[in-house]
Amino acid sequence: MSSAEHPKLTAVPHVTAEEVIATGKWVKLEKTTYVDPAGSTRTWETVKRTTRATDTEADGVEVIALLKRSLHKDCVVMVKQFRPPLGRCTLEFPAGLIDEGESADVAALRELKEETGYRGEVAGVAPVTCLDPGLSNGTTQIVTVSVDGDDPENVNPTQQLGDGEFVEVILIPLGEFQQKIDELLKKEQIVVDSKVYIFAMGMVQASFRPNELTKQ
Repeated sequence: MSSAEHPKLTAVPHVTAEEVIATGKWVKLEKTTYVDPAGSTRTWETVKRTTRATDTEADGVEVIALLKRSLHKDCVVMVKQFRPPLGRCTLEFPAGLIDEGESADVAALRELKEETGYRGEVAGVAPVTCLDPGLSNGTTQIVTVSVDGDDPENVNPTQQLGDGEFVEVILIPLGEFQQKIDELLKKEQIVVDSKVYIFAMGMVQASFRPNELTKQ
C-alpha cells in the first residue's frame, strides 16, 4: 500500500473489551477487542499471566548479575534449563515472578539466591519493560546485581531450587560474552534468550565498534 492509499488516522487506539477464552493455572487466553488508529474495530488474541501481584507493575524480574572474584575474570551469572514450550534447553539470565508485597530489587535477590546460590547487592533497577507485546501483556524489570565472589557465602554457592526446578549455573566471562555464547551455540542444541543476546551484542558494540553496527 502506498502512502497515498494508507487510511487516514482518525482515532486514538484503545482497547474496548477483553473476553477470557481459556484459563490455566499460570496463564489465560483472551480475545481483545480494540479500535485501531484508523477507527476500525479489530480483535486480537492475547496471553496474560494469572499470577501478577496486585501491588506490582511488572510480572517478574530479570537479573544481570556480575560476579567479581580475585584472580578470576569478571563473569555474568547465567542459567541453563529445559523449557517445555521450546522443547529444548535455554540460556537465560536468572529470573522469576515478583511475589505479592515484593519490590523488584527484593525479588531479584531472592531469585538469584534460589536459582544460583549467589548472594548479591542491587546496583540498579530498570523501568518496567514488555517481553513479547505481540503475544502477551507480560512485563519485567531488569535488575543489575553485583556479586562478591570472595565472600565466603559465594565461594561454594548452594542453590535453593523448588520441586520440579532443574537449573544449571553457567558463568560466562564478561569480556568474552558474545564469543562464549556463540561457541556454546555451536556445541549444544540450545536456544538463547533474546535479552541475553541483545546484551551480548551491546557489549561488543560499546567496546569495539562505538560508531558503527557490528557485522554478523
